[in-house]
Amino acid sequence: MTRTLTLLLALAGIFSTAHAQDAQRGSTKVQMCIGCHGIVGYQADFPQVYKVPKIAGQDPKYITSALTAYRAGDRKHPTMHGIAASLTDEDIADVAAYYSKLGKPDAPVPAALETPVPDKLRTALATCVACHGPNFSTPTDGTIPRLAGQYPDYLTIALRSYKIEGNPHYGRANAVMGAMAKPLQDETIADIAGYLSSLPGDLRTVPQPKFK
Repeated sequence: MTRTLTLLLALAGIFSTAHAQDAQRGSTKVQMCIGCHGIVGYQADFPQVYKVPKIAGQDPKYITSALTAYRAGDRKHPTMHGIAASLTDEDIADVAAYYSKLGKPDAPVPAALETPVPDKLRTALATCVACHGPNFSTPTDGTIPRLAGQYPDYLTIALRSYKIEGNPHYGRANAVMGAMAKPLQDETIADIAGYLSSLPGDLRTVPQPKFK
C-alpha cells in the first residue's frame, strides 16, 4: 500500500510539473505568432484591414479552442489555418498557456461595469452577459473569450465573420454566435465593438522580440 501511494504521488508530481512547464515550452513555440501578435497595433489585411487581436491575457482554454477551430477549418482564415495546421495538440496547449500568462494588467478588472451599457445597445448585449460575464471580462466558461478592452476593429470583423456562410476562405462556424450575430446590422456591430473596446480588461499586446 505504501509503495503504491508513493508511486501515485510521484506520478502526480510528474504530471503537475509537466503542466506547470507548458507556458515555458510555449515560449519556444511562438515564433510564427510574434510577427503579428507581438507588435502593438499590428494590422492584418484579410478580409479587410484591422488590428490583430490582443491574445495575451485570454484564458488558455479559449486560445486552445480558437487555434483548434482554425486548424479544423471551423474558423476560416488562410494565414491562421496554415499556422494552426502546423501545430500538434501539445503545441497548441503550450502556446495557449504561454499567452495566457504573458504580461500583467495594470490593475484588476472591476467586477461591475464602470461605463453602463448605452441604451441603444441594451437589447443587443443583454444575452452576451450570460456568457461573457457582467463586465465582459469574466466568461462563464474558459472557452469563451474575454471581450473587454479588445481592439474595436477586430471585434467588428469577428462578429461579422459569424454571419458569413458558404465562403471557403472567411467565416466562423459557431451555432450560438451565428444566432447572435446574424440579426445585427453593421452599424450595431460597430457600436458594440466600440463600447466593448472602451471597457477595462485583462487583454493586452506584449511586444516580443522575434529572435531570442
